[in-house]
Amino acid sequence: MKPTTYKTSGTCLLIGCFLMFITMVMHPTGGGIEHILRIWTVAVASHSIAILSIPFLAIGFWGMERRLQEADFLSKISFAIILTGLVAVMIAAALNGLAYPIYASMYKDASEATLAAIEPITRYGFTMNHAFDYIFMGAVCASTILWSLVIYKTKALTSWLAHFGLLLATAALAMWILGFVFVDLHGFRIFIFGWVIWVLWAGLSLRRSVEEAS
Repeated sequence: MKPTTYKTSGTCLLIGCFLMFITMVMHPTGGGIEHILRIWTVAVASHSIAILSIPFLAIGFWGMERRLQEADFLSKISFAIILTGLVAVMIAAALNGLAYPIYASMYKDASEATLAAIEPITRYGFTMNHAFDYIFMGAVCASTILWSLVIYKTKALTSWLAHFGLLLATAALAMWILGFVFVDLHGFRIFIFGWVIWVLWAGLSLRRSVEEAS
């Protein structure tokens, strides 16, 4: 692969990080239909930005996979896992940030009795959203651990990226086992911001590895 492609992939990771950061800064707190109607624009905009970040991240991780796969097949497995996670988080964003606001707008003039009647449906929607969140977070942890092991083996990227990746993924798994809730807004922000730092570092490292080789 041409060195310029690696640099472009690194840049895509940086763009994806920026968009994810903007998403989490804008991301509103959850709530019922009346609340989502008040924050309709922010909810749709923040989740649309999250969905926009996914192609950039996918291209960036593809470049990272190509950079590391030259020496280790395990990178392909990591790439497949993170793609699964990106699809899952795209569905979660579409459910929570697009489908739910559109659904809520249909009941903006509904009576209290009607809102109470559809409450189980909205709760089921949140449950579906959390399921995809868990798939995404599991994929992030698994792929980060595997990629860190590949980096240790290949030395294609800085070993500090591998150190941080293993520490980050292990800490997230330990917190989850101990009962920390990652699927509420506070917990999800912590998880995303930690992962964004790792992806940002990966993008910079990918670009730097090409510059050092040239």
